[in-house]
Amino acid sequence: MPASVGYLVIDSQSPERIIPFWCGLLDVQVAETIGEDEFVVLTPTADGLTVGFQRVGEEKKGKNRLHLDLVVEDLDTATAEIERLGGTWLEPGQTRVLEGFSWRCMADPEGNEFDIDTVPSS
Repeated sequence: MPASVGYLVIDSQSPERIIPFWCGLLDVQVAETIGEDEFVVLTPTADGLTVGFQRVGEEKKGKNRLHLDLVVEDLDTATAEIERLGGTWLEPGQTRVLEGFSWRCMADPEGNEFDIDTVPSS
C-alpha cells in the first residue's frame, strides 16, 4: 500500500507563537484549527506543501531528525527576512557549499531547525 504525504507537522509548545513566523516565511495563512488549538493547519504553499502544528507539552531538545529545506533566490535576503520574523541563523557567518548547492542552518522562534538553500542553475 503506497502512502502519500498529507502534512508536514511541527511540534510546538506555543503554536500561536510560531505560526505568524511560518505564515510570513511561507506566504500562507491558517486554514483550520482542530480541537482546542491542539492542531493548526496552514493553507498549502505555492508548491503544494501543507504545514501543520501540533501542541506538545515538552520543550524541543536536541537536533531535529527531520527538517525542511526551503529553496530561496538569495541567502542574504532570506536570512534577513527570517531574522525579521523572529527566527535565528544558527551558525552566523557560515554558509555551507557543496557541489554548487549553498545553504544556511536556521531556526524558528521555538528552535525548530530548517535550512535555506540556493540550488545551482541548470
